[in-house]
Amino acid sequence: MKQADDQQNVFGEPLHECSCRPMTGWLRDGRCVSDATDLGLHIVCARMTAEFLQFSAARGNDLSTPREEFGFPGLKPGDDWCLCALRWQEALEAGVAPQVRLQSTSAAALEVLDIADLRRHALDLM
Repeated sequence: MKQADDQQNVFGEPLHECSCRPMTGWLRDGRCVSDATDLGLHIVCARMTAEFLQFSAARGNDLSTPREEFGFPGLKPGDDWCLCALRWQEALEAGVAPQVRLQSTSAAALEVLDIADLRRHALDLM
């Protein structure tokens, strides 16, 4: 895994910000970057949907409920968030994968996800 300050997106370009409202990213810097401590690989920038949020909660990761003790406001449909790559793949297989922002998704995601799947769910294809 590359250092956070030099990660690229799936196009091999500088990684764009995913979201600062709410603040996302493993490093809570608004970008879907990772480091050696990020075992979940939070590197896919995805736009939340009600279906995905319900899917995630059913698998033990409730992203909708605010957690003030962690400064987490809770997510709602329309929020962009850095997801775990394998959770996105799981959602894809279940038919509830949220759309992704490829310019804000780390190139490291291509180590575990198929670019064709990501492209089919892209919000920002040119």
